[in-house]
Amino acid sequence: MNFKEYIRVIPDFPQPGIRFKDITTLLQNGPVYKEAIEQLRQLVKDKEIDVIAGPEARGFVIGAPLACALGVGFIPIRKSGKLPGETIEADYALEYGKDKLAMHKDAIKPGQKVLIADDLLATGGTIQTSIDLIKQLGGEIVGAAFLIELSYLDGRSKFDGLDVVSLVQY
Repeated sequence: MNFKEYIRVIPDFPQPGIRFKDITTLLQNGPVYKEAIEQLRQLVKDKEIDVIAGPEARGFVIGAPLACALGVGFIPIRKSGKLPGETIEADYALEYGKDKLAMHKDAIKPGQKVLIADDLLATGGTIQTSIDLIKQLGGEIVGAAFLIELSYLDGRSKFDGLDVVSLVQY
């Protein structure tokens, strides 16, 4: 299936020069959304995965259904101040700004095998911060799965030795 047909590209959003990949048009089409999750499941099904972690917010709409499809748990990685329990936090740079991510301190048990899932791999800043948080809690990263990869930004080069998969490349 050509998933690019279901992803709307919005020029100059959220700032001039950015060509935002809007997945809401894919998500609103049930059969296409289901097929995207199924194809990601096929790409990672042979990995030993205890849980999937996904960064806020679009990582939730990819990671949670993928976790369900694989029969494993899902751990949200949220923006600072959004989790009710005790957290760890880390700063990171976005393609167009800065932010801070957080996880519950008890979200991952030492030695758990974690797959990171998100909608988009760009420069890799969000994912590197997610990796750092997971490792602080003793988790083992077994790979990363994305709906979209902006290959021209070469984000995957930051993750030497990490198995990175994506369905759509721009």
